[in-house]
Amino acid sequence: MKQQAAKSKTGRRQLLAAGAGAAALGLWPLSAVASSPTNTAEIAGKGESAAAVKTLRYAFQIAETGFDPAQVSDDYSRTITPHIFEALYAFDYLAMPVKSVPLTAAALPEISNDFKTWTIQLKPGIFFADDPAFKGKRRELTAEDYVYSFKRFADPKINAPLYAGVEELGIKGLLELRKQAMAEQRALDYDKPIAGLRALDRYTLRIELEQARPRLLENLSSSDLLGAVAREVVEAYGSNIAEHPVGTGPFVLKQWRRSSLIVLERNPGYRERYYEAQPAADDAEGQALLAKFKGRRLPMVDRVEISIIEESQPRWLSFLNAEHDLCYIVPNDFVSTALPGNKLAPNLAKRGMVLHRVLAADEAFTFFNMENPTVGGYTPEKVALRRAISLGLDVEREIRQVRRGQAVVAQSHVVPHTSGYDPQYRSEMSTYDPARAAALLDAYGYIDRNGDGYREMPDGSPLLLEVATQPDAQSRQYDELWQRSFDALNIRVKFFAGKWPEQMKAARAGKLMLWMMGNSAGSPDGLEALQYLYGPQSGNQNISRFRNKAFDTLYERMLVMPDGPEREALFLQAKRIQAAYLPIKTHVHRIRSDITQPWLLGYRRPIFRNEFWHFVDIDLSKKP
Repeated sequence: MKQQAAKSKTGRRQLLAAGAGAAALGLWPLSAVASSPTNTAEIAGKGESAAAVKTLRYAFQIAETGFDPAQVSDDYSRTITPHIFEALYAFDYLAMPVKSVPLTAAALPEISNDFKTWTIQLKPGIFFADDPAFKGKRRELTAEDYVYSFKRFADPKINAPLYAGVEELGIKGLLELRKQAMAEQRALDYDKPIAGLRALDRYTLRIELEQARPRLLENLSSSDLLGAVAREVVEAYGSNIAEHPVGTGPFVLKQWRRSSLIVLERNPGYRERYYEAQPAADDAEGQALLAKFKGRRLPMVDRVEISIIEESQPRWLSFLNAEHDLCYIVPNDFVSTALPGNKLAPNLAKRGMVLHRVLAADEAFTFFNMENPTVGGYTPEKVALRRAISLGLDVEREIRQVRRGQAVVAQSHVVPHTSGYDPQYRSEMSTYDPARAAALLDAYGYIDRNGDGYREMPDGSPLLLEVATQPDAQSRQYDELWQRSFDALNIRVKFFAGKWPEQMKAARAGKLMLWMMGNSAGSPDGLEALQYLYGPQSGNQNISRFRNKAFDTLYERMLVMPDGPEREALFLQAKRIQAAYLPIKTHVHRIRSDITQPWLLGYRRPIFRNEFWHFVDIDLSKKP
């Protein structure tokens, strides 16, 4: 799952059910920094005038953390990385339900009947972008590069935040290799062969697993995570590797000002790759896009400039002033003017702008640190406190006032468009009942003993909730809403703001009591979302540090089971455990509304992939 700031930051199965709910809401897509003189001249030197350079410009609302696939987990960095690094497979740009297609692989994998052995042939003639680490030689992608790249996630010296997701693939020998490095307090021995990752020859990769993994192909399609890196590049740049991404993808990093500006340009050595997709026969928008772009060489734009603009007003104004080609997520503060009645405002439509609106495969949630002495624990009074907090949060008001209607109430941690998601499922997760919340607190001893107007803990010690937040205008709106909710319950609360990357580090280290954040699915398997509750991933994806034997058993059974009714029944049991213990309060599934300028062509918000730059074009004749 791609982690995000919720306050701004994985459907083949059950997609029909999820899609029906989305269609009922009208949520399927409705639409079908100055340039560096040196970089612009470089592009122009290839036969194009500087004026003809096609540059895609838009803004992130949260800063990136770096560009090493093994070291990032945030959605913003993981939007950059798949445009530089390439995985073996990718999700088709237009196919719904989603479909995995070869990217650097020559074909779909050969799979053993027990889903334990996967053999993959690579396309020959794919090269890494030129870099001094290659000492003047063209460096071809080989099967050994994927062996090395997968192993990097297990290196304890890297401390990959998403290692647990790779570990649970059950690659033979990988865990033992990691344990040996940890025991000897050293880096991983990359030269030691393991049974589960082998390059049979220059272009043949074999993956052998401890247990069946029927959905491994979906994992291998995560370009933002499992893209190939070159060993000599990693060794050349050492601890600075996150600043020097070198891959086989369609773009290369040309400029980076941390938390300010990211500039990429078309990879001049990118192989011949052409626009191809497989939209459904009844997907009119997808069919139109395919007809328009089929056979075009990728990428179609020359340059991409990403500005980091955390405040919504300047981000929106940059788009309105035609400084940006894409408004990636209309800021909540401007939804009422930009999207009256959830339709594009007439004044924007007259300018030729296009609205793209979809119920996303994501969520916003609040996690409780289950190891925190105030809100953590499994005893009845601790569960009662978390349930009371949940019952006291008015999510409908959150949607109306802060999100401006751009979300639907969530019932569990499983997100739309994924297996396990049932639009008919209901739980206490969505209930707002402050009277019941107060009664729960009273019944379990959270009462005001000293007459100061605030409740104390059952043992008489102070009850203080410490809520992590961010220093931006929208976060302050959430804080005000929370303050009102906690005041109604007579609970004292303290908010402390910090930049999202710093708060994320603190959360993983178990230093936060509770924090609202978000994630989005990277594949159509709903089990990916439940990693946030799986005990062995405590401190990684499991930020709440929740541990429950019954839940873990369900999770492990679902890992190896094929799709079907039996697996869906286990999803239901898992969702009920979340609702009972409430280590995570899932607030909403977000509706994503993007607006494109009339000269940005071919855009379609991806559901399970972050990369789209190479599938869009800029019509320079329409630009002002």
